[in-house]
Amino acid sequence: MSVAPSARSGCGAAKAARRHQAGRAGGGRRRAAVVLLLLALAYATGLLMFVLGGGGSVDIGGRAGVTVASLRRRRAPAPSPPPPGSVYRSHIVFKRLWPDIRDDAASASTATSASASTSSPWRRSMLMTSRYPNSGELWMPCVKRTLIPSDVPPSNGYLIVEANGGLNQQRLSICDAVAVASLLNATLVIPIFHLNSVWRDPSKFSDIFDEDRFIGTLRQHVRVVKELPKDVVLRFNHNISSIPNMRTKAYSSPDHYVQKVLPKLLELGVVRIAPFSNRLAQSVPSNIQALRCLVNYQALRFAEPIRVLADDMVVRMMKKSSLAGGRYVSVHLRFEEDMVAFSCCTYDGGRKEKIEMENARERSWRGKFHRPGRVINPEANRRDGKCPLTPLEVGMMLRGMGFDNTTFLYVASGKIYNAAKYMAPLRQMFPLLQTKDTLALPEELAEFEGYSSRLAALDYTVCVQSEVFVTTQGGNFPHFLMGHRRYLLGGNAKTIKPDKRKLVLSFDDPNIRWSRFKHHMQEILHNSDIRGIAFRKPNDSIYTFPMPDCMCQQDGT
Repeated sequence: MSVAPSARSGCGAAKAARRHQAGRAGGGRRRAAVVLLLLALAYATGLLMFVLGGGGSVDIGGRAGVTVASLRRRRAPAPSPPPPGSVYRSHIVFKRLWPDIRDDAASASTATSASASTSSPWRRSMLMTSRYPNSGELWMPCVKRTLIPSDVPPSNGYLIVEANGGLNQQRLSICDAVAVASLLNATLVIPIFHLNSVWRDPSKFSDIFDEDRFIGTLRQHVRVVKELPKDVVLRFNHNISSIPNMRTKAYSSPDHYVQKVLPKLLELGVVRIAPFSNRLAQSVPSNIQALRCLVNYQALRFAEPIRVLADDMVVRMMKKSSLAGGRYVSVHLRFEEDMVAFSCCTYDGGRKEKIEMENARERSWRGKFHRPGRVINPEANRRDGKCPLTPLEVGMMLRGMGFDNTTFLYVASGKIYNAAKYMAPLRQMFPLLQTKDTLALPEELAEFEGYSSRLAALDYTVCVQSEVFVTTQGGNFPHFLMGHRRYLLGGNAKTIKPDKRKLVLSFDDPNIRWSRFKHHMQEILHNSDIRGIAFRKPNDSIYTFPMPDCMCQQDGT
């Protein structure tokens, strides 16, 4: 049966209409889906940025799928301030306290004038009362009573040592070398000085010490020669490095030398120990200890050029301080570039200082401070009292302890780091300050320039004669000087050795009052004083504590 065309066309139109309507509905649904998808993507992107920015957290899982647990923005906790004493703020404290420091000195000067006008006794300054109270035990050097001269037995061979470090580390090596030569019954060859990478001083023994006096003083105890005999040198092809090096650990016992080194000495007739610093134990038999005393305090005398200028400098310093009875304070200031760099402490020089210290460390120690596992913590170093005191800090400490602006101050040091900046406040507080550059003429110092050990010998001599010695950082210079002053002054020489752990706490408070600061400095001075007179304990250095090994009570006991 056929269908009429009109019927077919009507049916097609209806179908087309239905298809058109369905297409429009499908397109709407697709557009709606795209819009929803875009909204979902935008939401997810915003949520992701919010979460990554620290503004919330996402909970993944559960029936809800991905949900935001918290949309409240969290603030990062504020960093906690460093513990007290961690940061160098001394320059800020000084700026705030300087008017009080200046006025304090003016008040003291007025009081002195008033007392003088009323015929009252002159105000007793710190220098006039600086010696420790007499302990009732009068001590005096007695090395010669302990060491009995005798004929030296035949030698077992020659001992060569290489002394390393600066002036007083070399001094330590020399004293210990004589002691070891005695243990081995060896003939000591005048020690060789190693060219140190920091000190860079090419001086030989005879440039610093009186060689003939050294040999003559020890003649009845240990044989000493200036050089190896030619036949021994020939055996080793004129090369001392070919002589076997008997490497020894630090603080080796006398038994080690007798058991390990002596057999080789007897076999070869000569041995070498390099390096030779702190290679002998502190505790040794009394006769060996006495020999150390003899070397340090009598055999070792500076070479004549050093001795003549140093003695002149002492006379000039006493003349300048004649108003104080020739009394003066000496300060060993360790604020040279290498010392600041080695300490890994930071001050107020910012990025420029950091770069300079990095370069200094690399020049002298070549990567030592960047080895794996090495941690540099300047704040901890300062809290632990390991940072060298700046000239400003030394000045504030002494003014707080009672040394006023009429005090004659001698500063012993190498080349101060950034001296124009750091020395200015110290000179401001102590206008009568002197150094080797002010006490000696340029032409007198010319022959010593470039020789750090010879310059240190000048400082050493002036410091030994001072009424008060102030040490600001550890090291062989203050340790030897403290012992030498005890030896010369009956054990009662005054040394100020501040507790820097306590000291930095006062320098860390910009709001501290001058009266409070002075109170803290007086406490530090008192604690230093009560440790002034001291006897050597078993593991202490005889060079710092000469009593009782090098000294006796006046009655001879």
